[in-house]
Amino acid sequence: MLFKQLIDAYEIIDSSRADGERVADYLKMIRPSAQIKVYPLVGPNGSTDMLKVMIPGVIGKSKGGSAPTIGLLGRLGGLGARPERIGYVSDGDGALVAIALAAKLLSMQNKGDFLDGDVMISTHICPDAPTAPHKPVPFMGSPVEMSQVNTEELSPELDAVLSVDTTKGNRIMNARGFAISPTVKEGYILRTSEDLLDIMQITTGKLPRVFALTQQDITPYGNDLYHINSILQPATATKAPVVGVAVTTETVVPGCATGASHMEDLDEAARFMLETAKAFGKGTLKFYDEDEFSRIQSLYGSMNHFQTLGASQK
Repeated sequence: MLFKQLIDAYEIIDSSRADGERVADYLKMIRPSAQIKVYPLVGPNGSTDMLKVMIPGVIGKSKGGSAPTIGLLGRLGGLGARPERIGYVSDGDGALVAIALAAKLLSMQNKGDFLDGDVMISTHICPDAPTAPHKPVPFMGSPVEMSQVNTEELSPELDAVLSVDTTKGNRIMNARGFAISPTVKEGYILRTSEDLLDIMQITTGKLPRVFALTQQDITPYGNDLYHINSILQPATATKAPVVGVAVTTETVVPGCATGASHMEDLDEAARFMLETAKAFGKGTLKFYDEDEFSRIQSLYGSMNHFQTLGASQK
């Protein structure tokens, strides 16, 4: 379980003075040798602190091995909407889960438990992001552009990506907990991974939940199309398969709402992501069927244009 890590991380980021260095200091207290990068990212509406943590695997690429690398990305606009709202907002849950996962993996290494493949964890720390109009409830905005975050979080080393994001401002997810998306790769919405469904039902003890995904959800922000939120934005900037991990509620909850986070739901999502990272690095879990993807490309061609802003905006 990750309740301890979630609570510890929450106490750090539920602050008007939250920043990347404070989070890095917390992680280094767990394991001083941790590979952590913190640096400012400046955008059109201010700046945020990028936080990147590298957890090397026993036979990971960072050590010259061949085990695949997974990226665990905490997506959000901001941790807070100060001064409009006081305190930690629901939108921060993606960052909270990512930080807790980094803390858990570092603690595991202290106890002698190492994953096979490298794990790259990334999020950003912003305690005072702006809000943005969106239906049915307002979104949290961000001081930086989505394309900037994608550039920082994604790299050629990644063989698969899990993107965790609060996804409560909609009417298509109607249960507390989390849901996963079908696999998205290079503009294609593929079938949902059976391996991920297995992991989900084992870690939750419940039937797996998959959320509906539309074609516009996997296109880049900035094309004036409706997006459920930013959860699949990483898929616009990588060839690696991407799966969204949506933290959900029964009712519509604004991302800028305070007092709207549920630790048990975050723990379920974090445990799912941790077990996925274990199995993926070991080579026992697939995000998609390579043969079927090759077949669909041969039949219908490239869908890479859905990773762009489109013909009229190039």
